[in-house]
Amino acid sequence: MKDLIQLKDKNIVVMGVANERSLAWGVAKSLFEVGANVIFTYRKERSLSKIEKALNDNNLEAKLVVECDVNSDESMKAAFELIGKEVGVIHGVVHSVAFANAEDLKNDFINTSREGYAFAQDTSAYSLIAAAREAAPFMTEGGSIVTMSYLGAERVLEGYNVMGIAKASLEASVKYLALDLGKNNIRVNAISAGAVRTLAAKGISSFNTILHKIEETSPLKRNVTAEEVGDMTVALLSNLSRGVTGEIVYVDSGYNIMG
Repeated sequence: MKDLIQLKDKNIVVMGVANERSLAWGVAKSLFEVGANVIFTYRKERSLSKIEKALNDNNLEAKLVVECDVNSDESMKAAFELIGKEVGVIHGVVHSVAFANAEDLKNDFINTSREGYAFAQDTSAYSLIAAAREAAPFMTEGGSIVTMSYLGAERVLEGYNVMGIAKASLEASVKYLALDLGKNNIRVNAISAGAVRTLAAKGISSFNTILHKIEETSPLKRNVTAEEVGDMTVALLSNLSRGVTGEIVYVDSGYNIMG
């Protein structure tokens, strides 16, 4: 069974590490454990320093760390071309990128600004399409792309607002990309992660209420960890899931099944 993972020495791009509490870092740790070559992208110098600190604190070494602004087609293209030039083949991409303006999360959804709506869509959903387009030419051996979603994509969660709409777009994009890239043996899936205390979660006013509700009502009666999300991501990146594409996989203690 271990042989089916087949991620040792494979080149996996991880986008979206904000700090050591982010889902992307949980994924990266799981990838390091199975011997993958982990390539990080970052947007700003602050993010770069967070990645470097996380690597140093855990005595880990990245294969490559590359600047990439997901709101810029030119930056995305340059980043993946640099990665392709350095490593030759990309075997997987982890897209853990989402952002919305604070006022669009705090105010009633009906008051979402046109600019705020477009920005949330561009950063949180279109960035997956752009990443897939730029990575695909270097995924010459097939591979897997995994993005991070949340239950707010399909249910109304108070305070999630415009991000819920962006995640709905993200999940639809997963399915259309799965069709486009399937002929190249590239699989595209999403993980709908349960509530994890991340930097992004701080922007959701009802987050603590959500945490308690999951503990009370989910089948497992607990919240999930970034490590658990990371391990499932490894499964979706690996040969274990070679027949799976276009799926939304829930890692949320079963909370999504409850009425």
